[in-house]
Amino acid sequence: MASMGSIPFVIDHNAIRQYWIPSSLNFRPRKSLTDLIFVCDGGNAAAGGRVRRIKATGERKSGTDGGRDSNDALQATINGNFKLIIESTTINSEEEGILSEESEETLFWSKFQSATSNGTYEKSKNTSESIPDEETDDPASDDVESPPLAGPNVMNVILVAAECAPWSKTGGLGDVAGALPKALAQRGHRVMVVVPLYGDYVEPQDTGIRRRYNVPWYVPCGGVCYGDGNLVFIANDWHTALLPVYLKAYYRDNGLMRYTRSVLVIHNIAHQGRGPVADFGHVDLPTHYLDLFRLYDPVGGEHFNIFAAGLKTADRVVTVSHGYAWELKTIEGGWGLHGIISENDWKLRGIVNGIDMKHWNPELDVHLTSDGYTNYSLETLDIGKPQCKAALQKELGLPVRDDVPLIGFIGRLDVQKGVDLIAECVPWMVDQDVQLVMLGTGRPDLEQMLRQMESQHNDKIRGWVGFSVKTAHRITAGVDILLMPSRFEPCGLNQLYAMNYGTIPVVHAVGGLRDTVQPFDPYNESGLGWTFHKAEASELIHALGNCLLTYREYKQSWAGIQRRGMTQDLGWDNAAHRYEEVFVAAKYQ
Repeated sequence: MASMGSIPFVIDHNAIRQYWIPSSLNFRPRKSLTDLIFVCDGGNAAAGGRVRRIKATGERKSGTDGGRDSNDALQATINGNFKLIIESTTINSEEEGILSEESEETLFWSKFQSATSNGTYEKSKNTSESIPDEETDDPASDDVESPPLAGPNVMNVILVAAECAPWSKTGGLGDVAGALPKALAQRGHRVMVVVPLYGDYVEPQDTGIRRRYNVPWYVPCGGVCYGDGNLVFIANDWHTALLPVYLKAYYRDNGLMRYTRSVLVIHNIAHQGRGPVADFGHVDLPTHYLDLFRLYDPVGGEHFNIFAAGLKTADRVVTVSHGYAWELKTIEGGWGLHGIISENDWKLRGIVNGIDMKHWNPELDVHLTSDGYTNYSLETLDIGKPQCKAALQKELGLPVRDDVPLIGFIGRLDVQKGVDLIAECVPWMVDQDVQLVMLGTGRPDLEQMLRQMESQHNDKIRGWVGFSVKTAHRITAGVDILLMPSRFEPCGLNQLYAMNYGTIPVVHAVGGLRDTVQPFDPYNESGLGWTFHKAEASELIHALGNCLLTYREYKQSWAGIQRRGMTQDLGWDNAAHRYEEVFVAAKYQ
């Protein structure tokens, strides 16, 4: 038996019942325990002993009386395998003897003192029966306050997509694949993302969420560690729409993975994976599955359609806004798949995307820290945004004028995005004394149109053919108004980014744009921007004209629109919760 004086410890948090200290660095308790932290007092160890790191469940705290955080915490002087049992001011060294439950209950109530340290401990609630084996010094594992968890509905989620930000991204799909998994992981789900390896990247990035779990049961060798009852696949667009088909054909129809579920997310129904019927030979399926892919188009005739097969076989279908979910069931919005979507309406749900608040936040944006730009918040909007506007004008070679409205467009140069409508409005814009900045790449004829517009109006228009993440962030922060005249827009993210940066959107009221941008009401001082309802240049001019009038003549109303946009909850937490509801509905269908 050794006294506390010879083995100096401070009990910093709560008491423990009983546990093993193995000879290895791993630590797995054999009985239930309570939260505990040992803090080595000044690092003094008994002579002849070995200092080993051990671990107990619970929150790390800075030690008192000389103890520091993780470097000094949880150290003990031991000589081989034995138990440590705290009994008032004494540490007992025992072999295999186990105290009775009654004895354990009486050990942890008195105050203690020793020659080197003193403190108190109290009884607390028990944890589960075991904790993880390893300890890491990775900063990502630092204890932080957990968000609301999924509770009993925690699931294993595998998201499969063609792209994932920040490694591979051409549009909103990459943003979703990069942000949604993190939001689900924050809520306690075990999430994996599967995307193609398009190339080698400069350096690996750890974007995971580290979490410690209690293991409530053990599995004997040869047992099944992970069943399929809590496994869900998320497929995205036609690129991965074969996933629910293969789940059915290779597994469920053969009595396997009967409880695994698949969710197919529609980001853009216009791209479907179409081809001649003979292409069925490339998907490696028995011929009786051909009818899943066969689709008749009044224009193109009978053809092979991957998206159609995925919609038929998925357990649930999600699209990226409520408005787009409605549009998909119309002839105009369904692009030939409206019939299948209407038949499967019972499993369709619209969930508006969120945005990654770490990357798209004017207060934290790393792209606003140089070249005259500055980070800003709602409180510093009046100073920070004009500074970013001046920096953008200077960087692009436009006259630096605070009084002129600066209008922006960021997106693919395509008719779908309404770029041709902007071009029709350019003569009117020039007469309104505004500046226009456009960033994007796409159809060669529209890229050339962008260059011509800049050449003809060099003092008012800048057309950046290509794409730059840094420039996209700077345009979002620097412009006063963002144009999104899309002919259809499943969700849209740029309008969300804009509102979070105090930039006012002017949008065509379709799909997710209609869901997320409420039109400004000057009588009630409500709304988030301006909308128009026909994809025509005259409609865009009318909406933009009202926007410019408010910018110039009604500064207080303009500031109110900015404030309302910046105070919205645009993060992924709410969307992640809605996805959980879809998972649960699929699980118990």
